[in-house]
Amino acid sequence: MIDKPQATKMKSPCFGQRHVQIFLLFTSIIVNYVAKFNAGVAVVAMTDAATTNPNFPEYKWSDMEKSYILSSFFWGNFITQFPGGYLCRRLGAKRTMFISTLGSSLFALLLPLCVNWGGWGIYCGIRIVQGLFQGFLFPCLHAHLAAWCPVSERNRLGALANTGIECGTLLSMFISGLIAASSIGWPGLFYVSGALGLVWCVAWLLLAANKPAESKFITKAELDYIEGSQNITKKVESDEVVQKIPVPWHAILTSLPFWALVVARSAHSWGFSTLQAELPSYMKGVLNMDMKSNAFYSALPYLAMWCMSYVYLIVSDVLLNRKMASLTVIRKTFNTCAFWIPATGLICIGLLGEEQKNFAIVLMTISVGSNAGATIGSALNTIDLSPNHAGILMGIVNSAANVIPILTPLLVGVLVEDEHNRVQWQLVFIIAAVVFASGNLFYLIFGKMDLQPWDDKDYLSKKWEQNSELPHKVLSGHVFAVTAICTPAATS
Repeated sequence: MIDKPQATKMKSPCFGQRHVQIFLLFTSIIVNYVAKFNAGVAVVAMTDAATTNPNFPEYKWSDMEKSYILSSFFWGNFITQFPGGYLCRRLGAKRTMFISTLGSSLFALLLPLCVNWGGWGIYCGIRIVQGLFQGFLFPCLHAHLAAWCPVSERNRLGALANTGIECGTLLSMFISGLIAASSIGWPGLFYVSGALGLVWCVAWLLLAANKPAESKFITKAELDYIEGSQNITKKVESDEVVQKIPVPWHAILTSLPFWALVVARSAHSWGFSTLQAELPSYMKGVLNMDMKSNAFYSALPYLAMWCMSYVYLIVSDVLLNRKMASLTVIRKTFNTCAFWIPATGLICIGLLGEEQKNFAIVLMTISVGSNAGATIGSALNTIDLSPNHAGILMGIVNSAANVIPILTPLLVGVLVEDEHNRVQWQLVFIIAAVVFASGNLFYLIFGKMDLQPWDDKDYLSKKWEQNSELPHKVLSGHVFAVTAICTPAATS
């Protein structure tokens, strides 16, 4: 154990294996998001080949069938979020994340071969399986962050890893449009995403380690720095200890700060999935933009989002290091910007038509760009509440949040009967705005950024001891009272 004075003087290595692990996490999100979100462009290309490459098959799928395709990924993704936290505790993040990305990538390669004979149904089936595999990703990612990040760098490194969300979404929107219009056509979308995933799997096997002590490449100085930082706070136990820590289910499920996080992430999922999954269809139907322009303008908001993620990161680092604001203030302020600005933007977008397409693009860019603050605002809150149970918490949070993208495309399929009807899109955007705004309000009131008592590895045993002592104390009190009544009083 390193004492506090010694640890606080320990110099932080400028670059080391913790940064390699963060880069691997960053790229894991990218390759999985490219496979996850290329469906928005793929569905348009596969049903309107004239706008991309007419040399490849075109399918006559209804709007409802396209909605099933867009939502099917999340049917599988939601199922494995919760088991993903447990699997990560048993197998470690290295093996679990490898299985997750390998499975998703292999099925991406299969899709062009199967869709010709299976149609939209087989497309849905493969995306469900991809979702099942990718459901393991984020619970492991948060557990890996808790194991590798020094406490003082946790906000910075965690945010850096999660910027893969914005980068992956950007690449998916932009590259997918270019690939679909190229000589390899829409099948290339799946071949490229599958190949990227396989390359990442090789790099992960060579460079990743479940914890600093297992890394072949880490220096002693960096190992002492990471372990010393974590020992001071006693927030993160070793993998062996974490596997033996019982999960305090009752304490977690009755924790209001935890439910505030669940509500916030679910609200974010609703608003973000509305923008991300339906953006190509909205731009094509209402703004009347062809596929090549659609690919560029669809990617533009996510370029802003990726850039803004670093702006939020730098600002939070400056505010924390100079002690100008607490972590609680930073998280809630950033989350408010990330939720309420897009909520306003969505309502305004619903009021615009084809003649105002430039203004609509500006509003989309501002709305999606400002949403980047949700990573620092709420996504990393699992590690604040409980580093030892970060994977389990993320599994529960993502299980709830991933139900939402199942519903939003289906809701759009019901509400938007004519994709050219601006009024029907208005209702979709208003609903998303209300969810955005109310979810953040709940988080502002009940969200906490403090380590919770149930993170303690001995929490359940201490609770049991307290409960077992109570009947003993009550019984002792009754015995004392009975003895006092029955014993004659002393005479003077």
